[in-house]
Amino acid sequence: MSRVKGGVNSAKRRRNILARAKGYRHGRSTKVRLAKESLVHAGKNAFNHRRDKKTDFRQLWIVRLNAAIRENGFKSYSTFIAALTKKEIILDRKVLSEIAQKEPESFTRIAQKVMA
Repeated sequence: MSRVKGGVNSAKRRRNILARAKGYRHGRSTKVRLAKESLVHAGKNAFNHRRDKKTDFRQLWIVRLNAAIRENGFKSYSTFIAALTKKEIILDRKVLSEIAQKEPESFTRIAQKVMA
């Protein structure tokens, strides 16, 4: 049985790794071992940060809502959300924060309806 050398496949694999690591600094863009390691870490960070992004946006919406709520006479964010739930108004935090930011008059009307 003849020996099969993997030169073409290995070269292709290395070329692919270096292509994906293009733009990385120092040896990470030219040395296969470092590039491979950097890609693993980059993938791990990308995965984690995609999940963190959801938390970050939710926190941003809550901060915006809290500011708008206090302007409209509510004591805190939690009392507003509790009142919303009690009145069975189905608007999520994202929508409420958009309304509060872009259409303050509409948000004031919502707040008055919740307060009543």
